[in-house]
Amino acid sequence: MGERFRQFVDREAERDSTAVRDTAGHPPGDVTRRGRAGDGDRGRRGGGRRGGGRGGEQLTVPPAEFTSYYGRPVLKPPVWKWDIAAYLFTGGLAAGSALLAAGAQLTGRPELRRAGRVGALGAIGASTFFLIHDLGRPARFHHMLRVAKPTSPMSVGTWILAAFGPAAGAAAVAELAPALPRHGVLGLVGRLLPPVGAAAGLVAAATAPALATYTGVLLADTAVPSWHEAYPELPFVFAGSALASGAGLGLLAAPPDQTGPAVRMATAGAALELYGSHRVEHRLGLLSEPYRTGTPGRLLRSGRVLTAAGVAGALLGRRSRVVSALSGVALLAASVATRFGIFHGGVASARDPKYTVVPQRARLDQRERDAS
Repeated sequence: MGERFRQFVDREAERDSTAVRDTAGHPPGDVTRRGRAGDGDRGRRGGGRRGGGRGGEQLTVPPAEFTSYYGRPVLKPPVWKWDIAAYLFTGGLAAGSALLAAGAQLTGRPELRRAGRVGALGAIGASTFFLIHDLGRPARFHHMLRVAKPTSPMSVGTWILAAFGPAAGAAAVAELAPALPRHGVLGLVGRLLPPVGAAAGLVAAATAPALATYTGVLLADTAVPSWHEAYPELPFVFAGSALASGAGLGLLAAPPDQTGPAVRMATAGAALELYGSHRVEHRLGLLSEPYRTGTPGRLLRSGRVLTAAGVAGALLGRRSRVVSALSGVALLAASVATRFGIFHGGVASARDPKYTVVPQRARLDQRERDAS
């Protein structure tokens, strides 16, 4: 009987030792051996002793870390690739170019108007290509037009593209009017194109703000932590980036004596973009971290520097075609860097489980404090 009792005691002691090792010496990321998240917090709130009573045993289990099963992402990272990041840039460029063309049309600057109209058509064509490339089959874009769902940013965006594209195309085609013969059928077409182009250009400009900002709403509508939490700022970032890129195209393509609207638009766009980017990188707490580190951080910092350089060149080099062109290139490059930085920052936040678990735990703790 005594021998059996000693064997029982030895087995229990070995089991307790194994339990301690499994709790403290678990492999990284294995939440199945850490207990439920928050057990460590409850132990601390209970006086740091097991059971929370006086004279109880000191808690030896370390506080639970906020991670996922074996370090795997809690969320499935976005399946979007570089073509969607390029789509974000070209859509903004198309919107900014259309607004620039309308401003040039209303102020009598034909070369700036031509640059804006042709740029809007080229950018929306590239944007449509990138979108269809991501969808895989052109028919899928057509299928999106069979329904209109105001609560879906993707559905609304598809209809915005459908309205903007033909208007931008008609405005760009109208620029061919001076090259057509003055007599015959082509002469009649040449006389009709300018008024049609003027109306189409204004329609494109009217839909341009929605085109510039809906992609920010689209990203914020996902479950990706750093996109979703930045929903107030992303439309400002994308609107400013669109204005700056459109202005950059005008500075690059038009003579300096016609770039007044482009300079003003670049200044306004840069202010919006820098304000939104600063908020994204500092207001979100832990969720701002992906925008400040790694590839997204480098891209967004480069975007700020290029934006500042582009605006400074536009303001100081108004009489120099070379300086204006270099300023335009800087603004276009800044828009690319900003869009890709925002894109990669969101993807990084979805891949690391802490950006999902830690904010959720903080919100839960805050609700518990408010309730008490």
